[in-house]
Amino acid sequence: MKTLLITGFEPFGGETVNPSWEAVHLLPDQVGNWAVSKLQIPVVYGLAGERVLEEANRIHPDVILCIGQAGGRAGVTSEAVGLNLREARIPDNDGYQPINQPVIADGPAAYFATVPVRAMVRTVTEAGLPASLSLSAGAFVCNDVLYTLLHYYAGTSTRVGFFHVPFLPEQAKDGVPSMKLEDMVKALLLCIDVLDEKT
Repeated sequence: MKTLLITGFEPFGGETVNPSWEAVHLLPDQVGNWAVSKLQIPVVYGLAGERVLEEANRIHPDVILCIGQAGGRAGVTSEAVGLNLREARIPDNDGYQPINQPVIADGPAAYFATVPVRAMVRTVTEAGLPASLSLSAGAFVCNDVLYTLLHYYAGTSTRVGFFHVPFLPEQAKDGVPSMKLEDMVKALLLCIDVLDEKT
C-alpha cells in the first residue's frame, strides 16, 4: 500500500467555504492501492508549507497532492510549474501581502511538478468533466506551497503536485464559472487513479 498525503485549504478572501478542503474531506481513506491521508492547511504564506512538511515528515508519503481554489476557472486544472515568487493581490489570512518576494531566497526560478499532470487532465476530460493543464499556479499561497514542497523534495522519490478546483455553485456570482462538489470529488478520485503513470 502506498501513501498519499492530500491537502485542502481553509476559506480565505471573505469566503465562508473553500471547495478544495470540502472535496478533500469527502475522499475515502483508501483509493485503489493508495492509503489517503487528508490535511487542512492555512492560507498563510510559509506556514501552509510548513504544516504540510510537518505531516509529511510524520507519515512519509509517496506522493503529496495539494488542492486549492481557483475562482474564475471553468474546470479543474493540474499545475505543471511552481514559481519562486510571492506576489499577492490580496493579503493572506494573517494579513501578509508580499510583492515581488521569493518563496525561497536563492532557490531556482521554478520547478516542474513531479506527478503525471497530463495524465490527470486526460483522465478527467475523458470522464466528461472540464479539465486543463495550467502553466501557472499564480503567486499566492497555492504556488507558495507547491514551490516549497518541490524544493524540499527535489531529487528524492517523493512526488509532488498541485490541483486547482473552481468555485462551488454557491460561491459563484454574476455568471462566474463553478463546479458541483461531487464532480470535484470525482475528479480527485480520477487523479489518484493515475498517480502511477509517468506523464
